[in-house]
Amino acid sequence: MKLYNTPMPAPNPRRVRIFLAEKGAVIPLVDVALVKGEHKAPEHLARNSLGQTPVLELDDGTCISETVSICRYLESVYPQPNLFGETALEQALVDMWVRRVEFHLMSPAGNYWRHAHPFTAKVVVPQYKDFGEANRGAYEKALGWLDREMAGRDFVAGARFTVADICALSSVDFADWIGLKVPEGLGNVAAWHKRVSTRASAGA
Repeated sequence: MKLYNTPMPAPNPRRVRIFLAEKGAVIPLVDVALVKGEHKAPEHLARNSLGQTPVLELDDGTCISETVSICRYLESVYPQPNLFGETALEQALVDMWVRRVEFHLMSPAGNYWRHAHPFTAKVVVPQYKDFGEANRGAYEKALGWLDREMAGRDFVAGARFTVADICALSSVDFADWIGLKVPEGLGNVAAWHKRVSTRASAGA
């Protein structure tokens, strides 16, 4: 088993690396350089026709793409510590928060990255800069909503660290890297970010 990976600041491969670190699991990483176009090479397109990373390749050659799907597979291989929820209710809440993070945090950050950031200008043609900039406000609004939701709890989906926190951490850190900072006054989000950033896995 090996993971086709892209180093920081790529947020999606980082999710899987954090997940593996939380499990204490080590698998070989094969770096795919996006800046060199290696994700669009025929050999990588054979693994993932969308030309994206990460991709988990199993020993029999089966390839799994999409970060949450990869993490679900890894959860079955390395069941402890549990990161997707133990009870039916906890599993449902973790799933709910993963989707909320992806839609409400990562989507506007991704739109800003594609349409307003100079690094992507050569590959996203045309860029719709007004649309991209509008996503700054959408991202900040989503953080304000998350700050209110997290009042009285330490982690995104409840009382303990789960894959929902991994998704949120990778999203917030990537957004920060592209210039979307956490606004002042969001104490719950700031405290959560400090809390999860001090975990050893955050450096993965």
